[in-house]
Amino acid sequence: MEGLCAREAPTLGRAVQVGIAGDRVMGVSFPETVPADADPEHPLLDRVFDYLDGATDHFDDVAVALTVPTEQRAVLEAARNVPYGETVDVARLARLAGLDDDDEDDLDTVRTALRENPVPLFIPDHRIAGPGATPADVADRLRDLEADSSD
Repeated sequence: MEGLCAREAPTLGRAVQVGIAGDRVMGVSFPETVPADADPEHPLLDRVFDYLDGATDHFDDVAVALTVPTEQRAVLEAARNVPYGETVDVARLARLAGLDDDDEDDLDTVRTALRENPVPLFIPDHRIAGPGATPADVADRLRDLEADSSD
């Protein structure tokens, strides 16, 4: 199934929207309301809502489409490997991505990659203590959900 899928997520106080093309996730967003043309039924949305209900899911098997510069790709791949329920800072993520955590240009690369992350949740920028594509209130809630279910 391809296209735009979305459902209202009371846990987040907004919707979760996923764009899918072929077998890859192209985008994730958290709009205030569900778009009228979005399909509410998709197996991936079922997984997301199980996760929002407290099920542990790393989503590391979800195929994502990344069309970003190579250095940003390395950052996003490193972010994808941050374990469920953990949070790292920008400098640590830079090191995980093979960048210099003392180089301001490298740290800017990390921050830019996180802000421009096309698939938050599946590349969990909420696990990074820094700027991300996930809205701050949603990121806080996702961190709380992971902390609660990892206890």
